[in-house]
Amino acid sequence: MTPIFRALGAAGLSLALTACVNLAPRTETPPLPVANAWPADTDASTTQALTDLDWSRYFQDAEMRRLIGLALEHNRNLRLAVLRVREAEAAYRIQRSEQLPSIGVQGQGVRTRDIAAPLPDQTVVQSKYQAAVGLTNWELDFWGRVRNLKDAALDEWLATDAARQSVQIALIRQVADAVLSLRELDQRAILARDAVTNRQQSLDIFEQRRRIGSSSELELTQVRTLLIQAQAISAQVEQQRAAARHALALLVGTDPDVPPTSAITLDATPLATLQPGLPADVLLARPDIRAAEYQLRAAHARIGAARAAFLPRIALTSSLGTASTELDGLFESGSRAWLFTPVIEIPIFTAGRLRANLDVAEVRRDMAVATYERDIQTAFREVSDALSSRQWLASQMEIQARMAQTQAERAALAQLRYDSGAAPYLEVLDAQRDLLTAQQQLVQIRSAWLSSQVALFAALGGGMDPVPTDP
Repeated sequence: MTPIFRALGAAGLSLALTACVNLAPRTETPPLPVANAWPADTDASTTQALTDLDWSRYFQDAEMRRLIGLALEHNRNLRLAVLRVREAEAAYRIQRSEQLPSIGVQGQGVRTRDIAAPLPDQTVVQSKYQAAVGLTNWELDFWGRVRNLKDAALDEWLATDAARQSVQIALIRQVADAVLSLRELDQRAILARDAVTNRQQSLDIFEQRRRIGSSSELELTQVRTLLIQAQAISAQVEQQRAAARHALALLVGTDPDVPPTSAITLDATPLATLQPGLPADVLLARPDIRAAEYQLRAAHARIGAARAAFLPRIALTSSLGTASTELDGLFESGSRAWLFTPVIEIPIFTAGRLRANLDVAEVRRDMAVATYERDIQTAFREVSDALSSRQWLASQMEIQARMAQTQAERAALAQLRYDSGAAPYLEVLDAQRDLLTAQQQLVQIRSAWLSSQVALFAALGGGMDPVPTDP
């Protein structure tokens, strides 16, 4: 066995014996800085796991699923998030390669002309040719510096992928909210157009009455005011609908091709029912919390690398090949050559750089802990807000439905009273104006109630990709 192989074997054995040395502190996830149960003012009375509920099962409306699928395929923000994951994966592969030696083949030819030592007035021309295979500056990772840097890069990659999942969940929520908003505006536009049509017919009737003298100019003005009010609401809703359609197109990343809603549907519910589990189970499953946990682990690994920088660094350069003064004798018998160059570097004076690097790593670890706890508290609030909104918006929707029904009855009675001459038309005007407002508010509250359920789905960490089923 040649000396170089004996040296490599000894180095490999030493590396294997010291592979268990790790100067990184143990990663300890801090306890959840939130309560063990959801607030009492929410409707989280039962438990249901959300880990197995993907978005295609939660959104039960085919059109909504189609638009979400288009967004997941074409949205540029999500595309950037996917590219960041690929970038982090490549960075991890680069760092992982530092644990293994880089072996290459080198060929070299040198010709020199120099003064001959015994005879200064004469020169000599020398040639040397060499071909070798070897490794260059391979660090023997006795203290785990390279391994900790590799672990940190791996955790960064995993954190980036979890962040990509958070972007996907946010995108799904945004698309669902945009669809709900567009449908709300469609239904409000139907109500406004129907009001314009009905009031235009009333205005035509009152203009005929005014011509024959059976109605006053004041009543005609009141009817015209009612029509103008409905026209103003209709124009406002149409403008909002155009903006909502543009926002949906931006989220989807292509033409959404959404036809307007042709009917008012207050009973259909395009979403599945959700009930969260315990906070500890729910919050830790969220991808943003997983990303924060990976960042915390990466911070601990970087502390280990910073600590290892205080200790001696051993690197190895070696090669094995042939050498000859003649090119045609490069591979002849007896031309074997080898090089073995171990280098040990011991830091003595670095002007405080190593201490500062360790301080930075420890401060960033503390920052990662604070970020993790902050994200936990934010997630707890998001789920609590969504639960509370779902409960109270459902109550508001029920109340507003009764209000709209009452206003419809009031408008009908006011019209009967006016037709019988028992009330002025101003009473009809007020009743119809309040009826349109109540109907518009009912549609808005129902849309907000559905949006709160979408928010709950996202806050619980929903939004995973559909699981393929066997044909």
